[in-house]
Amino acid sequence: MLHVRVVSPPALTGHLTGELQVIPGVQNVIVQAGGAVRPPGDAVQFDVRDEAANPTLAALRDLGLDQSGAICVERVDAALTGPRFMPPGGGVLRRETPPVWEMVEAAVRAGQVYAPSFYALLVAAGLLAAVGLLTNSQVLIVGAMVVGPEYNAIIAVALAITRRDHRTARDGLLALLWGFLAVVAVTILFGLAVRWSGTTPAPFLADVRPVGDFINSPDMFSLIVAVLAGIVGVVSLTEARANALIGVFISVTTIPAAASIGVSIAYSSWTEAWGSAVQLLLNVFVLVVVGAAGLTAQHGIWRWHERRRLARLRLRRAPTMLVTNMLVTNIGRPRCGTGDGREAGAGGCWA
Repeated sequence: MLHVRVVSPPALTGHLTGELQVIPGVQNVIVQAGGAVRPPGDAVQFDVRDEAANPTLAALRDLGLDQSGAICVERVDAALTGPRFMPPGGGVLRRETPPVWEMVEAAVRAGQVYAPSFYALLVAAGLLAAVGLLTNSQVLIVGAMVVGPEYNAIIAVALAITRRDHRTARDGLLALLWGFLAVVAVTILFGLAVRWSGTTPAPFLADVRPVGDFINSPDMFSLIVAVLAGIVGVVSLTEARANALIGVFISVTTIPAAASIGVSIAYSSWTEAWGSAVQLLLNVFVLVVVGAAGLTAQHGIWRWHERRRLARLRLRRAPTMLVTNMLVTNIGRPRCGTGDGREAGAGGCWA
């Protein structure tokens, strides 16, 4: 369930409350006339179930309420209610709830802020991965994958492609470019420092690099993992499944690949550096493409599902609407054959 707060101009409050009264799934509507000061207007609050959130928020936009002020939406963690207001469904298998697209896009936009901390986390994750490569530590590689914030930029680019927002897509790609270049540069310096200090682990010098070999040798399985990670990433975002999103972080071979480029260059391992570069480009490209395709597919599937739901609703209401229209049309008209002489009038009669 979501809680929505909006400031409505007094001239629109009547239309707003009228819309909220007819949308199923909206409840606890509160209107405080003149309750808002900045901007001035009527304070309106209500709760809405997830399955009704998309048409409800679309109705608010159609009224122009997002232009006069912010529409604030927050998740309700718990609601104490009786059986009458409980959402339908249950059991071991139930229908999926449509994603609240405003919430999904807000989560993506929150992660596309490329502040200095974004690049600092990338560099820190790259250094963790570099140490993991030198010591053949899978734990450090996984830790670097979790720390790296690059997936925020990748999914932001994917969403921008679906929205044809060229500026946001360009900003995300540039943030990834400069971020990974920073990781490569820092890990080159780190690798050179370790090499010149004579503290390189003996297995690494003896080319015993099981962790690095997986990273700098892209193959069909690298492509499969990237595709699956992209699919899981989109589903975890739209379904708000944080645990699955963490799994995406530790499946994406981006930060380890960037760190492997730097370490390989520092140790003059040019073949490994090239393989790591291919791995990095492969993962970024596949994640962006799969992310954009997944978001587009989900939008299309849920739009089709909504059209089917509305069509079924219209079919169920058709007999009732037909009877209502007949009654409204024939109000005031006499029945045929009543003998009152009005059958030939302008309004006719009804049988």
